[in-house]
This record gives sequence, C-alpha cells and structure tokens, in this order.
Amino acid sequence: MTEPQATLSAAQAQTVHELLARHREQPGALLPLLHAVQDALGCVPPAAVPVIAQGLGLSRAEVHGVVTYYHHFRQQPPGRHVVQVCRAEACQSRGGEALLAAARQHLPADVTVEPVYCLGLCAQSPAVMVDEVPHARMTVQRLAALVQEGGQ
Repeated sequence: MTEPQATLSAAQAQTVHELLARHREQPGALLPLLHAVQDALGCVPPAAVPVIAQGLGLSRAEVHGVVTYYHHFRQQPPGRHVVQVCRAEACQSRGGEALLAAARQHLPADVTVEPVYCLGLCAQSPAVMVDEVPHARMTVQRLAALVQEGGQ
C-alpha cells in the first residue's frame, strides 16, 4: 500500500476548490461535497480534509470523522477494479463472508475489495458489484473470472 499523499496536486486542489464553490451554500453540504470529491478524484485524499473543513467552516475532526465513518468513502485511490462484496444477512447466510475472505486473499493487488451492506439482490445472494455492475449468485470462481474479464 502506498503512503498517503501529504499535499494535493495543483489539479486536485483546483478540483476541490471548484467543488467547494459549487456546494458551499447548500444546506448539509458536507456529504454531497465528499461524494463529489470522491467522484472527481476517485477518493477523498487526507490532504483534502483541511481544505474542505476550512471551506465549510467545520473542524478537521468533523470532516475526517464523516470520511472515516461511512464505508462508501475511501482515502486512497481505488485499484484497477473495485469489487464490493455484500455483507448483509441474506448474503452472509449464502456464503458472503467466505466470498469476501477469498476475494481479499486471492484477487490481484490492483483490485480494491470493499465490504458493503446490501446491494439489493437478497433473493439472489451472495451478491457483488464489480466496477459498479451488480452480479448475483456469486462464487469465488465466477468472481475471479469477472475481474479477469474486466467486470463485465
């Protein structure tokens, strides 16, 4: 794993400032802003936290707390592929935990594996999302093949 970037690049800083300007006056701006930053940069870099805090008049601790509390936000750029494995009860009962463990152990290092809570495919569990495409009735073998194929 790479070390967190201590500062934002000029392009990242410009993006964060543009998004701040767009969201600053919105009531409850923090969550929509964090989503926009992650959509634009692939993550919410730790170096963006003080910029966001200052721009919204919040403490760094408040912003950091939200980024680290919600599983959706990541602080490092994702890998070449993002695999989200459902951990809700229906998927757990059909092998979701074993699928998550196998994904973490056997998928290549350039694949980001994230646990999520409910992908809405409970009747067809266990479910995963590979590069934002949902897949049901997943097995370890099918997951490895999907990642190798590029998520489609």
